[in-house]
Amino acid sequence: MTDRSLNNLSAPLLMARGSRVLSLSLCVALLSACAIGPDYQRPATAAPVQYKEAAGWRQAAPSDSLARGAWWELYGDQQLNGLIDKLNSANQTVAQSEAQYRQAQALVRSARGAFFPTVDLTLGKNRSSQGTGSSSSSLSSTSSGIRNTYTAQAGVSWEADVWGKLRRGLEADTANAEASFADLAAMRLSQQSELVQNYLQLRVIDEQKRLLQATVEAYQRSLKMTENQYRAGVSGKDAVAQAQTQLKSTEADLVDLIWQRAQFENAIAVLIGLPPAQFSVAERQDIPQLPDVPLSLPSQLLERRPDIASAERSVIAANANIGVAKAAYYPDLTLSMNGGYSSSTSNGLFTVPNRFWSVGPQLAMTLFDGGQRSAEVDRSEAAYDETVAKYRQTVLDGFREVENYLVQLKVLENESEVRQQALDAARESLRLTQNQYKAGLIAYLDVVVVQATALNNERSMLDLLQSRLIASVQLIAALGGGWDGNTEL
Repeated sequence: MTDRSLNNLSAPLLMARGSRVLSLSLCVALLSACAIGPDYQRPATAAPVQYKEAAGWRQAAPSDSLARGAWWELYGDQQLNGLIDKLNSANQTVAQSEAQYRQAQALVRSARGAFFPTVDLTLGKNRSSQGTGSSSSSLSSTSSGIRNTYTAQAGVSWEADVWGKLRRGLEADTANAEASFADLAAMRLSQQSELVQNYLQLRVIDEQKRLLQATVEAYQRSLKMTENQYRAGVSGKDAVAQAQTQLKSTEADLVDLIWQRAQFENAIAVLIGLPPAQFSVAERQDIPQLPDVPLSLPSQLLERRPDIASAERSVIAANANIGVAKAAYYPDLTLSMNGGYSSSTSNGLFTVPNRFWSVGPQLAMTLFDGGQRSAEVDRSEAAYDETVAKYRQTVLDGFREVENYLVQLKVLENESEVRQQALDAARESLRLTQNQYKAGLIAYLDVVVVQATALNNERSMLDLLQSRLIASVQLIAALGGGWDGNTEL
């Protein structure tokens, strides 16, 4: 028979084999189209149409800085901007979250790798010996031989994802990675918020120090004038004692501010990754202005707040894990192929007589496990219910925080107007009282009372400004900062 006739006979055979392989591939593809377990749907939440405390809120249009994510630029302080840049690159708490995110990304790549065949290569040498013996006679004879075996083997193995177990696993790992990315954004926002709050409080303390230093200088002049009047017999020793008490108490308050400022300065140093001994913030003559905070809708909070996004991705992962647990009830289909060479000598190892191969599918299924798979499904479903409850609670906490900071800013603004009126009245009262004392119409005790009232009002206004600045930072953070909600890998 000629070679042409052999080719003519083998062609139909090859086509038939190809058709069977194609049919088998199509069947596997169709079976792989389904995935065991529930498809994800976002849990329902009670999201309001608008915030209760937003009525009458003077909403500002979103600024370019907020759109870029640089929400701290709303305060218009270049030194603060520089400190945030250092935090973003050197904060160790953020670095921990970033490393956790990279671990989650690696798990996603590993899960994707499970869809591809595994190729193994084994090269080995085995030295063995086997002895034989007989117990049929009183004289036992033994013999042994030593044998060397050289092997070179390659294998390919692929698990067909018939029931979607691998896909559900990838879905869970991807959702966990997205949750880790949102956790990273939440941690970065938390550290940024802490630094901005510390910086603003430090600037308010600088203003309080200037106020107390000016007050100490005024009290020193009052003490000197009172001592002169005492020596002239115009006032008594009690007036001098009152002036000294007032001066030393204010000096003590000034000393107290020094260590308070040092605490905020040291906290900023740690946030930007420096030891406190290598960092300092020079005093300045101004306080950053209170910004107008752009207010987003409640529905946008679910997307733009990173802790809420992280909680939802955890729900997605838990939902996918239910599918992984249920897929354990179904058999695993593995296709494998192995081949290589084996010989007792290394010479001529890679020759046809030393060749061996094997190929075939393997179907593995657990018939009885004492209820372990059922228990795992129950555990996965309970874990899903836990993440749903956590997600809903996180959403409620987010709405509560926004409402709290909105009402706080409103109340503090109203309080600021009233306290400013009180401060203006205290300043006028102090001016009149000092004139009366210089004219000898009243005793120094009356001056001390009015001076204390005026100083308390001055410090109250600064404390109120500090509270408003801190509340504005907390509101921005509660609204998600400048994060755009993107969690795509």
